[in-house]
Amino acid sequence: MNCQDSLYRNQDPKRVTRRWFFRECRVGLGAIALGELLRQSGYAATAGTAPADPLAPKTPHFAPKAKRVIFLFMAGAPSHLELFDYKPQLAKFDGTLPPADLLKGYRAAFINPNSKLLGPKFKFARHGESGAELSELLPHFAQVVDDVAIVKSMVTDAFNHAPGQLLMNTGTQQFGRPSMGAWVTYGLGSESRDLPAFVVFSSGKKGPSGGNSCWGSGFLPTVYQGVQFRGSGDPVLYLSNPRGVDAELQRDSLDSIRQLNQMRLDVTGDPEIATRINSFEMAFRMQTSAPELMDLSREPKHILEMYGAEPGKPSFANDCLLARRLVERGVRFVQLYHEAWDQHSNLVKDIRKNCQDTDQACAALIRDLKQRGMLEDTLVIWGGEFGRTPMVQGGDDGRDHHPNAFTMWLAGGGVKPGLVMGESDELGFNVVRDKVHVHDLHATILHLLGFDHTRLTYRFQGRDFRLTDVAGNLVRPLLA
Repeated sequence: MNCQDSLYRNQDPKRVTRRWFFRECRVGLGAIALGELLRQSGYAATAGTAPADPLAPKTPHFAPKAKRVIFLFMAGAPSHLELFDYKPQLAKFDGTLPPADLLKGYRAAFINPNSKLLGPKFKFARHGESGAELSELLPHFAQVVDDVAIVKSMVTDAFNHAPGQLLMNTGTQQFGRPSMGAWVTYGLGSESRDLPAFVVFSSGKKGPSGGNSCWGSGFLPTVYQGVQFRGSGDPVLYLSNPRGVDAELQRDSLDSIRQLNQMRLDVTGDPEIATRINSFEMAFRMQTSAPELMDLSREPKHILEMYGAEPGKPSFANDCLLARRLVERGVRFVQLYHEAWDQHSNLVKDIRKNCQDTDQACAALIRDLKQRGMLEDTLVIWGGEFGRTPMVQGGDDGRDHHPNAFTMWLAGGGVKPGLVMGESDELGFNVVRDKVHVHDLHATILHLLGFDHTRLTYRFQGRDFRLTDVAGNLVRPLLA
């Protein structure tokens, strides 16, 4: 009997009260609300129907150029002025005050904006058919520069590390939003059954200032969040069984737990229960797949030498090689954080060390993917959260945070190779041509993966959210 039947068979319609309505019709209202929640989450429209695998491969809005992403995130913000954006005028006016009109309304993180200008600390030369001007600190990258697109006109809204890293990774400076990797796996699913869809590595001195939120799932189901791997040994802790637990006992236990979870899932359709089932089964399969993945000794000697990787010794080079092995096995999004680029002082010494740790492996990753025929549908991204000031900090050997102009590069996955795009002014302070905001970069990355960024949305608290928030334009010159 439904609510309408109850009303007309047992009650005088004129005497119906709100209290009666909620008492008699509460089951129907609950079913309506539950159905809407399940629809929003992409799961069954009615209770009693188990959801499909949330990580099953999905079809994007249109044919993609890229099927997977490797994001080399240089946390701490590399100095574009020492690496990619040579400024003769900055060298000429080294030690002088910047023009007053340049600093009008400018806000720095730490230094007085009236600090003196600091000229570039390293030599530059042109490389490749593109004629890209690169620092002497990037000899390996110079050899693959014609395979990448360099964007010298990036801008952001944040000038401190945590907000800047969150904006670059989640599209907002606030905590609690899904990361780019989570959005990609939500939209595309995974091609791997034995490894997580989204994997994270961290090298350098420490992790990113934005913490785990840089690879979190926010309000998306947690099945889409990044899984952090260690650089050697078991990629995650407690992967091996304790003494007394053999494979048969473990399988029986997991089957019993799965049955209980599935019973509850069939009743509620809660996506977090589906996540729990998926994580238990993934951990079981990883006991076989992960040791093989992490064993870099299986790689030929010339590949290890090309990356500068040493099996068993955690490094950014090892992480780059592992990234290639992961995408070979169907992992959708791999992100490498190398936090060491915050040179407020000791610029010359520290940025030289940063490049020694990362340049060879970044170039090797491009070369390795290309020789395997994978670069054409693997999007590789390199960059940090912002740039560094043309003004000096720390005596004569440091630069402050700078959001007005910085450089990133992209390769593969439908990106136009050999492109040098954008320009900053003669001091490297402001972008003067082809400005690319972080939201524009995100819109372009999603486009390469087959998505209209305005349509890849998730309804939360009554609003349709997206990676690009309410902004973002496609950067067409970047497209091959």
